[in-house]
Amino acid sequence: MGLISVGHVALGVALAAGAPLPAVESWPYIAGSTVIHFGYYFLLYHSYRLGDLSHVYPIARGMAPVLVALGAQVFAGESLPPLAWLGVLVVSGGIFLLSGNVFSGKTPPLVVLTAMATGLMIACYSLVDGLGVRVAGTERGYIGWLFTAEIIVAFIMFARLGKGIRTVSRRSVIMGLLGGLISAAAYGLVIYAKSFSPLAMVSTLRETSVVFAALIGIIWLGERPWKRRILASTIVSAGVVLMTIASS
Repeated sequence: MGLISVGHVALGVALAAGAPLPAVESWPYIAGSTVIHFGYYFLLYHSYRLGDLSHVYPIARGMAPVLVALGAQVFAGESLPPLAWLGVLVVSGGIFLLSGNVFSGKTPPLVVLTAMATGLMIACYSLVDGLGVRVAGTERGYIGWLFTAEIIVAFIMFARLGKGIRTVSRRSVIMGLLGGLISAAAYGLVIYAKSFSPLAMVSTLRETSVVFAALIGIIWLGERPWKRRILASTIVSAGVVLMTIASS
């Protein structure tokens, strides 16, 4: 995660170097998002430490669209039509289905709670960045300085690792930095989309990445069972269609 943060910083510096400074009104949002992202990384780390990826990730990502939709209605005054709300709920339900029977009692409650807390962090930074980029006056400047500020997060992570950093393999370094650059580019596009599109719609479409991950697991990695994953992917796709119809 420290290396991923370094990848974020690298792209942030490149973007900020050729962009105007974001408006003063947006700096509290950048600071708030940086703090929230640290909480997100902390909770995500412990979620993965305690539970399975296939359970934790869909719970966290499945919660975010609904929470962002509610938050956008309260803080940004964005009211979705009923059909769009149905689409958001259908997408979230499909993503939750990917996690299997995590609420059956077989998954430790601490894993579920940690994953849900991670989902809350995702919703919080999604809202903060959506509001911040709209008052920044420059999408590129906001995105660049947001990622540059993450150097604080990277410093804390590497300080915690201490001398153990010497044991990190070259392959892990390359994968971490590359993952950071790719994830920064992806989230940068999300923030840009939020500057002119409803926050709930953007966040919901973003979380459909879980479906792509599930399909990659089925086709490339041969993960099973595949029937529930296909069903969940179909449900998510149906939700996206409903949101598209509602926005047209």
